Amino acid sequence: MINWGIIGASTIAKEWMIHAVNACPNSQVIALLSRSQQRGDRFRNQFGIPHTYTELDTFLANPDIDVVYVGTTNELHKPQTLAAAAARKHVLCEKPLALTLRDAHQMVQACSEAGLVMGTNHHLRNAVTHRTLRDLIQEGAIGNPLAVRVFHAVLLPPHLQTWRIKDPSAGAGVVLDITVHDTDTLRFILSDEVESVMACTSSQGLGEHGIDDTVMGVMRFERGTLAQFHDSFVIGHAGTGLEVHGTDGSLIARDVMTQHPIGEIFLRKGNQLKQVQLPAPVNLYERAVEHFNAAVQGEGEPAVTADDGLRSLAVALAVQRSAQTGKQIPVTYA
Repeated sequence: MINWGIIGASTIAKEWMIHAVNACPNSQVIALLSRSQQRGDRFRNQFGIPHTYTELDTFLANPDIDVVYVGTTNELHKPQTLAAAAARKHVLCEKPLALTLRDAHQMVQACSEAGLVMGTNHHLRNAVTHRTLRDLIQEGAIGNPLAVRVFHAVLLPPHLQTWRIKDPSAGAGVVLDITVHDTDTLRFILSDEVESVMACTSSQGLGEHGIDDTVMGVMRFERGTLAQFHDSFVIGHAGTGLEVHGTDGSLIARDVMTQHPIGEIFLRKGNQLKQVQLPAPVNLYERAVEHFNAAVQGEGEPAVTADDGLRSLAVALAVQRSAQTGKQIPVTYA
């Protein structure tokens, strides 16, 4: 049995991660760290977690914890990951890995040097829709990909309208929250890397203290594919989607940029539109945990590696810089 400790009594832990860990037959949540004893007690009572802590050192001193899930606000990812690595705990870290690429490299290096598994909790590539898109593209269903359109503009639910739109010091804003997901998804389905970006950001009603709640931009991939993206916290009536247009056809996916295992895909060639038959849906987070558990046991890699997290962060930081400067920015991964 692989024992997990959860850092952060967060919404994602409550709604997704604790259930995902406990749903896997070879893992369980045995510990939780929260800055609030009261909140920690609520989680313990709701989920039957044996141990709750308010101090990181005491939490990490528990010898029974094998894996740490870092699910706190963005500015805390680095110190908590480094502490977990020093305590020789495997780490699954929320995106973005850190607020700077240098910090993310330090996190990855610390886990690597300690011989630990580190992964990034980008959930979308675990969806059967995105894995099917990747397979179809690799099989040549649409020829060479030329252009992509991503619609990931949603209305941030009221219970999440906290630090993401209010606290600049926590790495708030739509780019580090949503555009990083777009990046990982596109890298995955295209099997390609982002070369440069151009973007504009705006605060359209939710962002406070100059925090951007909307971004539009274009990514140029190394093989020439251009990807247009629209990410937002303020769009309540659009639905999400992803389109990939190639030399021989187009793949049109609807309701796929979501935590829920939903969505549909159509293949269009000329005037013919055919719905793609999908495998049975799976819980995205359960699949992430299954792959992470396997990696801990020496079988393969996490569904999304630490290097994947580095690369999505690098693109997001380039998007921010492009919006600030009004220039096309090359993506630097080192």
